[in-house]
Amino acid sequence: MILDFHTHTFLSDGELSPSELVQRAVAAGYQAIAITDHVGFANYQYVCEALLRECEIVNREMPITALAGVEITHVAPSAIGALAERCKAAGAQVVAVHGETITEPVPPGTNAAAAECPAVDVLAHPGLLTAADARMGRDRGLMFELTARRGHSAANGRVARICREVDARMVLNSDAHAPGDLLTDSVANNVIAGAGLDCDYIDIIRNENARALLRQCWGR
Repeated sequence: MILDFHTHTFLSDGELSPSELVQRAVAAGYQAIAITDHVGFANYQYVCEALLRECEIVNREMPITALAGVEITHVAPSAIGALAERCKAAGAQVVAVHGETITEPVPPGTNAAAAECPAVDVLAHPGLLTAADARMGRDRGLMFELTARRGHSAANGRVARICREVDARMVLNSDAHAPGDLLTDSVANNVIAGAGLDCDYIDIIRNENARALLRQCWGR
């Protein structure tokens, strides 16, 4: 099973159209994909509307489940909750927040704002995640991302350790921007192992947690 809840198209900074990204995901053996293009207050409505149209056709015509989503990116922490609620109201099925990755100047407090917001489903590449933020997200069912994205993935080990300590749930995503970024079984398993997790976590993260997130966001 390859279930991926964090990808990008040319509606933000990805290389492919939504339809081509999905077709390549089908060819790669995906069962479900969420397209989560970067948004702020200026473009969230356009992105949600465009992806909902694309995903409606995909889900009718192709052998994959496609979810329309967003990644709230470089937004002031105090505004994340309001924007996440607006994205949900606009139809976003997956709301991710671009976490405090160690490779970009994300505003401090972003992880905490995402952790406490009920409208956020995934905290993407949360970097130097704290136990306090992990507990806050855990208590409302937030998924914390282990990422296959180069650079962001350098903090996977810390994310995995903190999530294990507080019993928070993790999910593996590609953060794909190009065709070669899509997951394979071997890459997915290696990313989890590389985060310092034993083989038991492969099934928990890729199957149990990913299926739970799909049910939560897909609602079917």
